[in-house]
Amino acid sequence: MAAIRSQDTKPEILLRKALWRRGARYRLHYRAASVRIDIAFPGSRVAVFVDGCFWHGCPEHYRKPPGENPYWVAKLERNRSRDARNGQALQEEGWLVFRFWEHEVLSDANRVGQVVWEALQNRAKGPPAPRAQLP
Repeated sequence: MAAIRSQDTKPEILLRKALWRRGARYRLHYRAASVRIDIAFPGSRVAVFVDGCFWHGCPEHYRKPPGENPYWVAKLERNRSRDARNGQALQEEGWLVFRFWEHEVLSDANRVGQVVWEALQNRAKGPPAPRAQLP
């Protein structure tokens, strides 16, 4: 298991390239609210996570390892609860959190990149500035 990558995975790199081509500049493995974000846009407070289908229990692709090893059930539950805690902590600090499955990015990184890009554009606009009141 030491050879399993936790960062710079193929789906993560594909998404980063799709974002970079659009002109998005990001921080990698940025820490906010005690959470390490895969791809972060601190100025816009947008956090992007790319979750592996096996390690996070994708409903479409997760396959339980053979045998009756309770370790994997507990491991998957810990990962899911950590993901929920981390997402909640970031949202409480005003971050917009995106979570994409590995297979979503692998099948169409450009579409996923477009979703994030549009969110960045919407966050950049921000709320309208208050109008000055004339006396």
